[in-house]
Amino acid sequence: MSLTLSPAAAERVKIFLSKRGKGIGVRLGVRTSGCSGMAYVIEFVDSINEGEDEVFNCHGVSIVVDKKSLVYLDGTEIDYTKEGLNEGFKFTNPNESDRCGCGEGFTV
Repeated sequence: MSLTLSPAAAERVKIFLSKRGKGIGVRLGVRTSGCSGMAYVIEFVDSINEGEDEVFNCHGVSIVVDKKSLVYLDGTEIDYTKEGLNEGFKFTNPNESDRCGCGEGFTV
């Protein structure tokens, strides 16, 4: 099982955590979405749920994933991109079978 952050994504997370003033990393998960079935969820994490979470360290950043979400996220690479006026995290997930037009939802 693995998850990775690009150097650009790791640097962006470090900046966000620094501005926030606390946190041990980010939590990555999935939620049910009306568009394609699932959507990515990324949020700050302050504590780890022992026995429920897996922790991956990449470029000095902790990525925390609950075991239920990990099934859908295994092998995912997270990058931080800027395209014109838009910027944000980009998920490359080998488990995706389809992605909706809005770019937020996906199907496994």
